[in-house]
Amino acid sequence: MEKFVRLTAKACPLPEPNLNTDQILPARYLKWPRSKGIGTVLFQDLRYDADGKEIANFPLNIPTHRGAKVLVAGRNFGGGSSREAAVYAVYDHGFRCVIAPSFGDIFAQNAVKNGLLTAVVSEADVTEIAAAVTANPAQDVTVDLDAQTITCGNRHYSFTVDPVSRNQLLNGWDDVDLTESRRADIDAFKVRDKTARPWATPTAQ
Repeated sequence: MEKFVRLTAKACPLPEPNLNTDQILPARYLKWPRSKGIGTVLFQDLRYDADGKEIANFPLNIPTHRGAKVLVAGRNFGGGSSREAAVYAVYDHGFRCVIAPSFGDIFAQNAVKNGLLTAVVSEADVTEIAAAVTANPAQDVTVDLDAQTITCGNRHYSFTVDPVSRNQLLNGWDDVDLTESRRADIDAFKVRDKTARPWATPTAQ
């Protein structure tokens, strides 16, 4: 998994609350393999009308927001049904960080396993960051995971993130890597347990 330490990039404001996983990735695309380009159908039913035409004022369709790597979202982003493919769609579209006041629990858990940072800030901070990015789309936003800060223009904001998730992202670890990082502790436990419970260790026949 790619490490996430510090990112400076364009941001796209989408502060609508309660955008759920079915809106992020409509259910009919769940049968798609990721290799087909699942990032191309991110927010498909919000980005396009019934005739398949782009809705011009939807933020992701606005030319100045194209190529953004930071998504500034509303509260409870990614709530609803459990589908890891919703994270694939966000990540494969190009986003590396979503800033929001809160996230669906399962979405946030899936995000870290795929290298996507879910940065939690206050409602007031999201409103301010979204307004600044809307007013000046060319302005970069810097997300520093080590310091847990977001810089937008001359303003600085603190964000929270689950400490285990933070550690995994900073190191580029998946769950197996996280377990392996405790190898010395695991080996020491095995030695102690073998002494304390010798009867529990299988013997060769």
